[in-house]
Amino acid sequence: MSRAGRWTRRILIALLVLIALAAVAIFAGDQLARRKMQRHVEIAVQPVAYKDDAAAIERGRYLFSSRGCVDCHGAKGNGNMFLDDGKGMRIAGPNISPGPGSVVKAYQPVDWVRAIRHGVNPQGRALMIMPSEDYNRFTDEDLAALVAYVRHMPPAEGGGPVLDLPLPVRAMYGFGLIHDAAGRIDHAKAPEKPVPDAVTLEHGAYVANMCLGCHGAKLAGGKVPGGPPDWPAAANLTPGAGSAMPRYPDAQSFAKMFKTGERPDGQAIKVMPFGSLREMNEVDVRALYLYLKSLAPQPHG
Repeated sequence: MSRAGRWTRRILIALLVLIALAAVAIFAGDQLARRKMQRHVEIAVQPVAYKDDAAAIERGRYLFSSRGCVDCHGAKGNGNMFLDDGKGMRIAGPNISPGPGSVVKAYQPVDWVRAIRHGVNPQGRALMIMPSEDYNRFTDEDLAALVAYVRHMPPAEGGGPVLDLPLPVRAMYGFGLIHDAAGRIDHAKAPEKPVPDAVTLEHGAYVANMCLGCHGAKLAGGKVPGGPPDWPAAANLTPGAGSAMPRYPDAQSFAKMFKTGERPDGQAIKVMPFGSLREMNEVDVRALYLYLKSLAPQPHG
Protein backbone atom coordinates (compact mmCIF):
# COMPACT_ATOMS: atom_id res chain seq x y z
CA MET A 1 0.00 0.00 0.00
CA SER A 2 1.29 3.44 -0.88
CA ARG A 3 2.03 6.10 1.72
CA ALA A 4 -1.00 8.12 0.57
CA GLY A 5 -3.15 5.01 0.84
CA ARG A 6 -1.96 4.37 4.40
CA TRP A 7 -2.79 7.95 5.43
CA THR A 8 -6.22 7.69 3.82
CA ARG A 9 -6.86 4.48 5.70
CA ARG A 10 -5.77 6.03 8.99
CA ILE A 11 -8.01 9.05 8.44
CA LEU A 12 -11.00 6.81 7.68
CA ILE A 13 -10.35 4.73 10.79
CA ALA A 14 -10.09 7.90 12.91
CA LEU A 15 -13.36 9.20 11.46
CA LEU A 16 -15.08 5.89 12.19
CA VAL A 17 -13.77 5.97 15.76
CA LEU A 18 -15.02 9.55 16.22
CA ILE A 19 -18.43 8.63 14.81
CA ALA A 20 -18.63 5.64 17.14
CA LEU A 21 -17.64 7.75 20.13
CA ALA A 22 -20.22 10.39 19.22
CA ALA A 23 -22.90 7.71 18.92
CA VAL A 24 -21.96 6.29 22.32
CA ALA A 25 -22.01 9.79 23.86
CA ILE A 26 -25.42 10.61 22.40
CA PHE A 27 -26.82 7.27 23.57
CA ALA A 28 -25.41 7.82 27.06
CA GLY A 29 -26.77 11.38 27.13
CA ASP A 30 -30.22 10.15 26.12
CA GLN A 31 -30.21 7.59 28.93
CA LEU A 32 -29.16 10.27 31.41
CA ALA A 33 -31.94 12.53 30.12
CA ARG A 34 -34.58 9.85 30.66
CA ARG A 35 -33.39 9.37 34.25
CA LYS A 36 -33.27 13.13 34.82
CA MET A 37 -36.82 13.57 33.57
CA GLN A 38 -38.00 10.93 36.04
CA ARG A 39 -36.09 12.29 39.04
CA HIS A 40 -37.99 13.32 42.16
CA VAL A 41 -37.62 17.00 43.09
CA GLU A 42 -38.12 17.31 46.83
CA ILE A 43 -39.32 20.78 47.84
CA ALA A 44 -41.20 22.18 50.80
CA VAL A 45 -44.27 24.04 49.51
CA GLN A 46 -46.75 26.21 51.37
CA PRO A 47 -50.21 26.32 49.75
CA VAL A 48 -51.79 29.61 48.76
CA ALA A 49 -55.52 29.78 49.52
CA TYR A 50 -57.98 29.93 46.65
CA LYS A 51 -59.65 33.22 45.76
CA ASP A 52 -62.94 33.52 43.93
CA ASP A 53 -63.76 37.24 44.03
CA ALA A 54 -64.18 39.28 40.86
CA ALA A 55 -61.14 41.48 41.50
CA ALA A 56 -58.83 38.49 41.86
CA ILE A 57 -60.22 36.84 38.72
CA GLU A 58 -59.75 40.04 36.72
CA ARG A 59 -56.18 40.43 37.96
CA GLY A 60 -55.57 36.80 37.06
CA ARG A 61 -56.97 37.40 33.57
CA TYR A 62 -54.48 40.22 33.08
CA LEU A 63 -51.57 38.11 34.31
CA PHE A 64 -52.58 35.16 32.13
CA SER A 65 -52.73 37.32 29.02
CA SER A 66 -49.64 39.46 29.72
CA ARG A 67 -47.12 37.13 31.40
CA GLY A 68 -46.73 34.45 28.74
CA CYS A 69 -49.38 31.93 29.84
CA VAL A 70 -51.45 32.50 26.71
CA ASP A 71 -48.47 31.80 24.45
CA CYS A 72 -48.05 28.27 25.80
CA HIS A 73 -51.60 27.37 26.84
CA GLY A 74 -53.65 29.30 24.27
CA ALA A 75 -56.29 31.97 24.78
CA LYS A 76 -58.80 29.34 25.94
CA GLY A 77 -56.27 27.61 28.19
CA ASN A 78 -56.68 24.31 26.33
CA GLY A 79 -53.14 24.07 25.00
CA ASN A 80 -51.06 25.52 22.21
CA MET A 81 -48.27 24.23 19.94
CA PHE A 82 -45.84 27.11 20.41
CA LEU A 83 -42.72 25.54 18.90
CA ASP A 84 -42.46 23.38 15.78
CA ASP A 85 -39.15 23.94 14.00
CA GLY A 86 -39.86 21.37 11.27
CA LYS A 87 -36.76 19.44 12.33
CA GLY A 88 -38.27 17.22 15.00
CA MET A 89 -38.58 19.70 17.87
CA ARG A 90 -42.23 20.17 18.85
CA ILE A 91 -43.38 21.65 22.16
CA ALA A 92 -46.96 22.35 23.21
CA GLY A 93 -48.46 23.47 26.49
CA PRO A 94 -51.24 21.30 27.94
CA ASN A 95 -54.90 22.00 28.63
CA ILE A 96 -55.22 23.82 31.96
CA SER A 97 -58.84 24.89 31.51
CA PRO A 98 -61.54 23.01 33.49
CA GLY A 99 -62.54 21.16 30.31
CA PRO A 100 -62.02 17.59 29.06
CA GLY A 101 -58.37 16.55 29.00
CA SER A 102 -57.33 19.10 31.61
CA VAL A 103 -54.07 18.23 33.36
CA VAL A 104 -54.95 20.31 36.44
CA LYS A 105 -58.42 18.94 37.16
CA ALA A 106 -57.31 17.27 40.41
CA TYR A 107 -54.94 20.05 41.51
CA GLN A 108 -55.11 21.16 45.13
CA PRO A 109 -53.82 24.59 46.33
CA VAL A 110 -50.39 23.16 47.07
CA ASP A 111 -50.14 21.67 43.56
CA TRP A 112 -50.66 25.05 41.90
CA VAL A 113 -47.84 26.55 43.95
CA ARG A 114 -45.54 23.62 43.18
CA ALA A 115 -46.22 23.85 39.44
CA ILE A 116 -46.24 27.62 38.95
CA ARG A 117 -43.46 28.66 41.30
CA HIS A 118 -41.25 25.59 41.20
CA GLY A 119 -41.82 23.83 37.87
CA VAL A 120 -42.68 20.54 39.55
CA ASN A 121 -45.81 18.42 39.11
CA PRO A 122 -47.87 16.89 41.95
CA GLN A 123 -45.82 13.68 41.69
CA GLY A 124 -42.58 15.59 42.29
CA ARG A 125 -41.23 15.42 38.72
CA ALA A 126 -39.93 18.39 36.76
CA LEU A 127 -42.42 20.04 34.40
CA MET A 128 -40.21 20.13 31.34
CA ILE A 129 -41.97 22.95 29.48
CA MET A 130 -43.08 25.12 32.39
CA PRO A 131 -41.02 28.37 32.56
CA SER A 132 -41.39 28.65 36.33
CA GLU A 133 -38.19 30.67 36.63
CA ASP A 134 -40.31 33.57 35.32
CA TYR A 135 -43.08 32.96 37.88
CA ASN A 136 -41.04 31.91 40.91
CA ARG A 137 -41.13 35.46 42.29
CA PHE A 138 -44.91 35.94 42.06
CA THR A 139 -46.43 37.39 45.20
CA ASP A 140 -48.97 35.20 46.95
CA GLU A 141 -51.65 37.65 45.83
CA ASP A 142 -50.73 37.40 42.15
CA LEU A 143 -50.34 33.63 42.27
CA ALA A 144 -53.78 33.31 43.88
CA ALA A 145 -55.25 35.67 41.26
CA LEU A 146 -53.78 33.70 38.35
CA VAL A 147 -55.09 30.43 39.78
CA ALA A 148 -58.50 32.03 40.33
CA TYR A 149 -58.72 33.01 36.68
CA VAL A 150 -57.62 29.61 35.39
CA ARG A 151 -60.09 27.79 37.66
CA HIS A 152 -62.93 30.01 36.40
CA MET A 153 -62.10 29.79 32.68
CA PRO A 154 -64.85 28.35 30.47
CA PRO A 155 -64.20 24.62 30.00
CA ALA A 156 -62.40 23.81 26.75
CA GLU A 157 -61.34 20.46 25.34
CA GLY A 158 -57.64 19.75 24.99
CA GLY A 159 -54.90 17.34 25.88
CA GLY A 160 -51.59 16.92 27.64
CA PRO A 161 -48.23 18.50 26.86
CA VAL A 162 -46.20 17.70 23.76
CA LEU A 163 -42.45 17.39 24.20
CA ASP A 164 -40.69 16.06 21.12
CA LEU A 165 -36.96 16.71 21.38
CA PRO A 166 -34.39 15.61 18.80
CA LEU A 167 -31.89 13.06 20.12
CA PRO A 168 -28.95 15.54 20.27
CA VAL A 169 -31.07 17.95 22.33
CA ARG A 170 -32.03 15.18 24.75
CA ALA A 171 -28.37 14.25 25.07
CA MET A 172 -27.44 17.87 25.85
CA TYR A 173 -30.12 17.91 28.54
CA GLY A 174 -28.83 14.63 29.95
CA PHE A 175 -25.27 15.96 30.20
CA GLY A 176 -26.45 19.16 31.89
CA LEU A 177 -25.85 21.54 28.99
CA ILE A 178 -29.58 22.37 29.04
CA HIS A 179 -31.54 22.65 32.28
CA ASP A 180 -35.23 22.45 33.06
CA ALA A 181 -36.78 25.23 35.15
CA ALA A 182 -36.81 23.10 38.30
CA GLY A 183 -33.04 22.80 38.02
CA ARG A 184 -32.50 26.58 37.76
CA ILE A 185 -34.76 27.83 40.55
CA ASP A 186 -33.75 28.68 44.10
CA HIS A 187 -36.62 26.75 45.66
CA ALA A 188 -35.87 28.05 49.17
CA LYS A 189 -36.28 31.71 48.25
CA ALA A 190 -39.33 33.39 49.77
CA PRO A 191 -42.00 34.92 47.50
CA GLU A 192 -41.86 38.63 46.69
CA LYS A 193 -43.58 41.07 49.00
CA PRO A 194 -46.31 43.16 47.33
CA VAL A 195 -45.36 46.60 46.02
CA PRO A 196 -47.85 49.15 44.68
CA ASP A 197 -48.48 49.14 40.93
CA ALA A 198 -46.71 52.33 39.93
CA VAL A 199 -43.95 53.58 37.65
CA THR A 200 -41.24 52.89 40.21
CA LEU A 201 -37.99 50.94 40.32
CA GLU A 202 -39.50 48.52 42.84
CA HIS A 203 -42.47 47.66 40.65
CA GLY A 204 -40.25 47.53 37.55
CA ALA A 205 -38.01 44.99 39.27
CA TYR A 206 -41.07 42.86 40.02
CA VAL A 207 -42.28 43.02 36.41
CA ALA A 208 -38.76 42.16 35.17
CA ASN A 209 -39.02 38.73 36.77
CA MET A 210 -40.92 37.67 33.64
CA CYS A 211 -37.76 38.28 31.58
CA LEU A 212 -35.38 36.05 33.54
CA GLY A 213 -36.03 32.79 31.71
CA CYS A 214 -34.74 34.07 28.37
CA HIS A 215 -32.52 37.03 29.30
CA GLY A 216 -30.81 35.45 32.32
CA ALA A 217 -30.54 36.22 36.02
CA LYS A 218 -28.66 39.47 35.33
CA LEU A 219 -30.77 40.30 32.22
CA ALA A 220 -27.59 40.38 30.15
CA GLY A 221 -28.99 38.09 27.45
CA GLY A 222 -27.19 35.34 25.59
CA LYS A 223 -28.25 31.95 24.29
CA VAL A 224 -31.85 31.19 25.27
CA PRO A 225 -31.72 28.13 27.57
CA GLY A 226 -33.29 25.13 25.84
CA GLY A 227 -34.09 27.08 22.68
CA PRO A 228 -33.54 25.62 19.20
CA PRO A 229 -30.05 26.13 17.74
CA ASP A 230 -31.34 28.61 15.14
CA TRP A 231 -32.89 30.94 17.72
CA PRO A 232 -31.01 34.26 18.01
CA ALA A 233 -29.38 35.12 21.32
CA ALA A 234 -31.53 37.02 23.79
CA ALA A 235 -30.68 40.71 23.89
CA ASN A 236 -28.67 42.36 26.64
CA LEU A 237 -31.21 44.45 28.57
CA THR A 238 -28.58 46.15 30.75
CA PRO A 239 -26.70 49.25 29.58
CA GLY A 240 -23.58 47.12 28.91
CA ALA A 241 -21.80 46.19 25.69
CA GLY A 242 -24.20 45.02 23.00
CA SER A 243 -27.21 46.38 24.88
CA ALA A 244 -30.53 46.64 23.05
CA MET A 245 -31.70 49.51 25.25
CA PRO A 246 -30.05 52.43 23.35
CA ARG A 247 -32.54 51.74 20.56
CA TYR A 248 -35.28 52.97 22.91
CA PRO A 249 -34.51 56.50 24.10
CA ASP A 250 -37.74 56.78 26.07
CA ALA A 251 -40.51 54.67 27.56
CA GLN A 252 -42.84 55.50 24.67
CA SER A 253 -40.55 53.91 22.06
CA PHE A 254 -40.07 50.90 24.35
CA ALA A 255 -43.84 50.50 24.74
CA LYS A 256 -44.31 50.77 20.96
CA MET A 257 -41.91 47.85 20.47
CA PHE A 258 -44.04 45.75 22.84
CA LYS A 259 -47.15 46.56 20.83
CA THR A 260 -45.73 46.07 17.33
CA GLY A 261 -42.99 43.46 17.78
CA GLU A 262 -40.66 45.68 15.76
CA ARG A 263 -37.53 47.70 16.45
CA PRO A 264 -37.68 51.47 15.77
CA ASP A 265 -36.23 50.83 12.28
CA GLY A 266 -39.18 48.56 11.45
CA GLN A 267 -37.20 45.29 11.70
CA ALA A 268 -39.23 42.45 13.21
CA ILE A 269 -37.89 40.97 16.45
CA LYS A 270 -37.76 37.18 16.53
CA VAL A 271 -38.73 34.81 19.35
CA MET A 272 -40.11 37.38 21.85
CA PRO A 273 -43.62 36.49 23.17
CA PHE A 274 -45.35 39.53 21.73
CA GLY A 275 -48.75 37.84 22.00
CA SER A 276 -48.39 38.50 25.72
CA LEU A 277 -46.18 41.56 25.78
CA ARG A 278 -48.64 43.64 23.78
CA GLU A 279 -51.23 43.03 26.50
CA MET A 280 -49.11 44.63 29.24
CA ASN A 281 -50.56 47.81 30.65
CA GLU A 282 -48.79 51.16 30.53
CA VAL A 283 -47.79 51.16 34.19
CA ASP A 284 -46.05 47.77 33.90
CA VAL A 285 -44.22 48.68 30.68
CA ARG A 286 -43.04 52.08 31.94
CA ALA A 287 -41.94 50.63 35.29
CA LEU A 288 -40.03 47.87 33.49
CA TYR A 289 -38.31 50.43 31.25
CA LEU A 290 -37.35 52.54 34.27
CA TYR A 291 -35.87 49.52 36.01
CA LEU A 292 -33.91 48.28 32.98
CA LYS A 293 -32.36 51.72 32.49
CA SER A 294 -31.20 51.66 36.13
CA LEU A 295 -29.29 48.38 35.91
CA ALA A 296 -25.52 48.15 36.20
CA PRO A 297 -23.87 47.46 32.81
CA GLN A 298 -23.14 43.80 32.06
CA PRO A 299 -21.37 42.23 29.07
CA HIS A 300 -23.71 40.45 26.67
CA GLY A 301 -24.38 36.90 27.77
